[in-house]
Amino acid sequence: MTEPSPSTLADEFAAALDWWRDAGVDHDYSDDVTDWLAAPEAQPAHQEQQPKPKKKAEPAPPPPAKKIGGARDDWPSELAAFQQWIASNDDLDGGGAFPPIAPRGIAGAELMVIVPEPEENDSESLLSGPQGRLLSGILQAAGISDDKFYLASVLRRHTPMPDWPALRAAGVGEILSHHIALAAPKRILAFGRNIPPLLGNDTAQGTVILPNFNHEGGSIPAMGVGSLAELLRSAGRRQRFWQRWLEWTDS
Repeated sequence: MTEPSPSTLADEFAAALDWWRDAGVDHDYSDDVTDWLAAPEAQPAHQEQQPKPKKKAEPAPPPPAKKIGGARDDWPSELAAFQQWIASNDDLDGGGAFPPIAPRGIAGAELMVIVPEPEENDSESLLSGPQGRLLSGILQAAGISDDKFYLASVLRRHTPMPDWPALRAAGVGEILSHHIALAAPKRILAFGRNIPPLLGNDTAQGTVILPNFNHEGGSIPAMGVGSLAELLRSAGRRQRFWQRWLEWTDS
C-alpha cells in the first residue's frame, strides 16, 4: 500500500478554507464585518509627497541710522567756520524747542571743557546758568582764565532725555572728534558719563580717568567725570572731583 504523502502547511490551510467555503461560511463575523476573501486594494504607485511647510521669511534688518551732519567731506575744516556750522546747521539735530548754542573759545586753549548739552535756560551763550557758575568757580580755583579755555557741548541745544546710544550710532561722536581736532586743546575735561564712549573709551574700564584722546596722529590728555548737575547736588562729589583734578593736572 502506498503511504499518503505528508501534507504541507499550505495544503492544510487551503483544505480548511475549502471546508468553510463548502459550509457556506466565507466571512469572519465580528462587530465590524471583514471580508477575508476579498482581493486586496491596489496600492498607489507612490505616495504623494506632502509639501514641506515654507519657512517664514526673516524680517529685513533695520536701515542704518542716518548720519548726523551729512557727508564728512562737507564739514568745515577751520574752527571759526565749524562753530558757525554748529549753530546754523539743522542737519545736526533736525530742530527742537530750545535754541542752538554755539561753542566758544579759540584754538590751542589750555583746556577744552565738554558738556553733554546746554542748560535749559541758555539762550545766547553756553552754560549761562548754575552749571556755568560752578564751572567758573572750578576754573578760577584752577587758575585758568576765560581766554585760556574752550567750551563746547556735544548737543547744540538742550535736549530732554537724549537717546545717547542712538546718537552714537548716528555719528555724534565723529562730529565731536572732528571738533576736538579743530580746537586742538592741550587737555580735555569732559563732564558727563555719556561723553567718554563717544570718544572711544571702553566703558568697562570706568569713566573717571580717560586714556589720551588720539585723533589724526595727535594725543591729548583727557579726564572724564560726572556731570556738572551731579556736582551741584553733592558737596562730596565736588570734593572728590577736585582731588582727581589735582592728581590729573600734577601728572
